[in-house]
Amino acid sequence: MKWIVGFYGIQILLFIVLIVVSWLIWDKRFKRKHGRDVPEGFIKTTEVNIDPTTKKKLIVYYHPETGERFYKEED
Repeated sequence: MKWIVGFYGIQILLFIVLIVVSWLIWDKRFKRKHGRDVPEGFIKTTEVNIDPTTKKKLIVYYHPETGERFYKEED
């Protein structure tokens, strides 16, 4: 009986750890890729997006060496 409680206890603990780690990674992932100051090496593209949640206009910048994209907020 003890091993059953231990088995499910470990699974619940791992599930909670997975949720916390996922929340921390997800929260930081998009915030680093947009803002008002464009990092060096990024080239402006003709692509424009409108964020459906904030209704802000986002201009897309592209870094040709890394393939990374940056979204600059416009008023």
